[in-house]
Formats: sequence, C-alpha cells, structure tokens
Amino acid sequence: MEIINAHAHIYPEKIAAKATETIGVFYDIPMNMPAGTAERLLEDGGKAGISRYLVHSVATTAHQVRSINEFIKRECLEHPEFIGFIALHQDLTEEEMHREVDWALENGFHGIKLHPDFQKFYIDEEIAEKFYRAAEGRLPILMHIGDDRYDYSKPERLVKMAKKHPKQIFIAAHFGGYRSWDDAKLYQGLDNVYFDTCSSLPFISPDRAKEIIDMLGAERFFFATDFPMWDSTGELERFNKIPLTDKEREMILGENIKRLLKI
Repeated sequence: MEIINAHAHIYPEKIAAKATETIGVFYDIPMNMPAGTAERLLEDGGKAGISRYLVHSVATTAHQVRSINEFIKRECLEHPEFIGFIALHQDLTEEEMHREVDWALENGFHGIKLHPDFQKFYIDEEIAEKFYRAAEGRLPILMHIGDDRYDYSKPERLVKMAKKHPKQIFIAAHFGGYRSWDDAKLYQGLDNVYFDTCSSLPFISPDRAKEIIDMLGAERFFFATDFPMWDSTGELERFNKIPLTDKEREMILGENIKRLLKI
C-alpha cells in the first residue's frame, strides 16, 4: 500500500528554523521538527513508510511568489517523490495570477496552496475570486480552512465559493475546518470539495473522524501530516485508529490523491 503525505510545508535551509518556529507561535503548538527542510521531511516520512509528499509553502507578500515557486520547483526536480503546489498571493493582479498558473502547468506543478489566515484575506471576497478564476478547471487549490480564532477561512465561506465556482476543485485542509469540525456537515453534496486529515487527529476522537469521513465520503479524503507540525509516525498511528475498512484506508492513504491529481 503506497502512502502519500498530501500536506507538507518545506522551506529553504537558511530560513527553515525561523519559519518553523513562526508556525508554532501562530498555532501555539510545539513543532515536532526543529526545521522544516526537505531533508527532514524525507527523514521523518521514511520512518513511517511514506513514499511521496505534496509539498508547498505560503507567500505572505506578492513579491515572494515567484521565489517560493522556483524553490519548490528545484526541490521537486531534486526529489522525484515530491508533488509540487505553487504559492499565490492576493496582491497579484488577475493577469499575473494567470501567468503564474500558466508557468506552473508548464513546469509540472499539480496545484496551488493558499493560507487565508497567514495571508489575511477572506476567501469569499472579490480579491480572493481572482484565485478561483485563474485556477478554475486548471489546478486544484489546497486551502487552510477553519480556526475559530479568525474569520478569514470559515467553512461556510468555502461552501459559498465552491457553489459559485463549481468547476474549481478545492482541497479543504484539516477535515474541512481546523477547530471547526462540526461545520463539516456544510460540505455535503459538494462534488468539487475534497479534504485532508492533518492537524485534526490529535484533537478529535477516531470515532468522530470516522463520522466525518462517512458523512462526506471516504473517496474525498487524503492522509496528511502538516509537516513540520506533526511527525509522520504519530499521525499514521492516529489515522490507523479510525475504524475504516481496508479499502477506505487504502483510498485515503494514497489512491484518492493519485486519482485527483492524475499521478
């Protein structure tokens, strides 16, 4: 059974320790890795039998976008087990976003990563719709969703956009809403929204996780660790406590993300 980690942040060596510390402060959660480098991701995942990784980083300014994307491109070329997603930022013009998506497709990327809470935009306002128009029918968008401390990425905002942009594929991280898991019911009936499991299993019970998976469909979930937040071995152990069938487990651990991204 192939295991794919569908949500991993990586950073250049010179800023990895600081970036990892910043994430820990933002969430008030001790990081499991001292630095979120590609090498540490591979070392951590190897211990759990993970063979491929969906990697990305987040742009907090428009100026960072291309340099981050060039970094992810280099890491993917160096590590064929990496599946790259580009960064975008809301301060780019729509024309610039289209060009960046064109560049991503030409260079073998498979999607886009956004973090509304870090980037400070509401996912259902006009400035965010530039993302969806640039990506629609071209690349899926993996998006941090939820966190009851903020209002940027509430699940109901994503539901609104998924209905408005039915051809856009969204991957709602954290079971569809970090610290907002009760709102998962809002996604029922939306064929263009998928989910990952990261940064949720330490906080919800295996039975609660199974309830959400059953409600939304096991075919729409991807195993993920949110590296460097959680170590792969621990996340896999928590995932394996969910009372799934062998087929459901196989789908979530790798088959679903391969099918969606056509890899």
